[in-house]
Amino acid sequence: MKKLAAALLAAAALLSLGCGSEQAGKSERVPDNKAIELHVAAAASLTDAMKEAAEAYKAEHPEVTLTFNFGSSGALQQAIENGGETDLFFSAAQKQMDALEKSDNLAAGTRKDLLENSVVLIVPRDSKIELASFADLTRPELKHIALGEPKGVPVGQYTEEILTKLNILDQVKEKAVYGSDVRQVLSWVAAGEADCGVVYATDAAIDPNVKAAAKAPKGSHKPVIYPAAVIKGTKHPDEAKAFLDFTSSDTAKAIFEKYGFVCK
Repeated sequence: MKKLAAALLAAAALLSLGCGSEQAGKSERVPDNKAIELHVAAAASLTDAMKEAAEAYKAEHPEVTLTFNFGSSGALQQAIENGGETDLFFSAAQKQMDALEKSDNLAAGTRKDLLENSVVLIVPRDSKIELASFADLTRPELKHIALGEPKGVPVGQYTEEILTKLNILDQVKEKAVYGSDVRQVLSWVAAGEADCGVVYATDAAIDPNVKAAAKAPKGSHKPVIYPAAVIKGTKHPDEAKAFLDFTSSDTAKAIFEKYGFVCK
């Protein structure tokens, strides 16, 4: 009986070891169609268009998941420089992309100009204040003017260029409230928390609670160009490049144009 019990225990041990080895083998296998996650840093003004473009891309590439971080281009630039996980960057200005290129954070040969936008002055839809131009920002009835924070928010930088050109920057600053990105500026005006604000034309077009009162004077600021690039050190260079290429495809261009962007 003792010999039989020992034999049974030995058999059980061998069976357990075999099963364990089989399970270990299963856990080590990598699926042929392993899911890929791409982390995309994109300017806040691209939120709606980029989400729709991502849906179109997902339909063609179900194995790729696009995880977005939307915000001011300046904040996104700093996050990338500080080592934040990012595979691609879509900026609302050349300044931030230039900085990343200078600090050797871009994958060689991937940078390109993707889109163009314009700057507009907006007011709440039901506003009783009639503004016909950016020069009207000095009018005394205006109490709160929403602007992008100029250090890191491109629309704020474009705005300062415009106001400097018109020689009214100091006067407007006295009434300015500064948003952390262009969508915060938009939300303040839409909610009536600011009398007016400066955003991109594409932002003004998506919110029914605001209306564009005036376009920035021609030649008053640098062109609003959106550059894009793959970030150096990405774990998925081929997949990142493939999505970047997609954003210049006819499918993506139709989406961007629907939201008011001009494709380069």
